[in-house]
Parts: sequence; structure tokens; C-alpha cells
Amino acid sequence: MNEWNIQSRASACESCTTPFADKQSLHTLLFDEAPELRRMDICDNCWQNQFSQGARDRKGFLSHWQTIYEAPTPQVDAIHKDTAETLLRKLIEQNDPRYAPAGYILAVMLERKRILKVKEQIVRDGKRVFIYEQPKTGDIFTIADPNLRLDQLEQVQRDVAQLLEHGLNPPEQNETPQQISEQPVSPIEQT
Repeated sequence: MNEWNIQSRASACESCTTPFADKQSLHTLLFDEAPELRRMDICDNCWQNQFSQGARDRKGFLSHWQTIYEAPTPQVDAIHKDTAETLLRKLIEQNDPRYAPAGYILAVMLERKRILKVKEQIVRDGKRVFIYEQPKTGDIFTIADPNLRLDQLEQVQRDVAQLLEHGLNPPEQNETPQQISEQPVSPIEQT
């Protein structure tokens, strides 16, 4: 299983292919289809007629929730510093285990700011995994808990601050060691 995964909310019902309207109620089902988790967004009508009875009995069923579809807003191509959410998306895209602790801390920060909501908490391959949803976009973030110890938190917090300030691209070589920590975060071992 990938440590992280993002699945966007569908713009149409997966069952009947009818496009969702802005503010329309829909149902999201989450299935374990190894090695990935699979998201299925369906309209109320298909939920009532095909899924409400027996959805939990389907192979790999993990979770179900009801949500409201929000039509995407037009993207503005403004150049700006990475926000915690865009940085988390970049870390997930890279899928580099050394960023697992920083990604986890970013997800927790976004949860505390109510940008991400925990939809489910599962144990997979012996690891606790959080399923977050970004309510505005409907994107699902799958974040594994790296089991950080208290003595690791300070370094991870510095790494997150550095990533937010400088992004994933390394800074120029002429910067001083006080500005940039050269120690990469190593993956956390399970105990």
C-alpha cells in the first residue's frame, strides 16, 4: 500500500454517470481493493436503488458517508508560497518515505484548522491509517501514522517549517546551516 493517496470527488455518479449538480447530496463509499483504497461516489437515487441495502456486505467495504457536492471554482494561476495543503499534496505526489513524518504533521495541522476532516481510521498492514476528506474539493487523503516519539517532534516541526518556507526544492547552496537543516528525516520504524 502507498503511504499516502489522494482521490478526488467524482463529478458524476459512478453508477449512472449522471453529473452531480452544485449542492447536490451524494454518497461516498470506500473499499479496500489491495493494494489501494478505492473511492466510489454515487447519487442519492443510485444509493437508494442499488447500494443502501447490502453495501456493507460488498467485498472490501470499509466506510460510507453522505456529503454535499460543491462544484469546483475556477483555478487562479497566481504565484504564491506553498500552503500546508499544497505542500501536503506535493509530498503525497512524491511518495518519499522520508517525508512521512512531515506529511503526517501537515495533515494534523490541516485537521486542526478544519481544512481536512477525518472520515475513517483503519489499521492496515499493522499501521494506523487516517482517511481525511477535504470538504470543499471532496479529495480524500490517505495518511499513515508514522508513530512519532516525543523526542522526534521538535525535528519534524523544524522540517515542516522549512518545507513551508522553502518548498520541496532545496535552497541555494550559499545559505547558512542555521537557515536549512541538512539532516533528512528518516522513516519511522514500527515497534
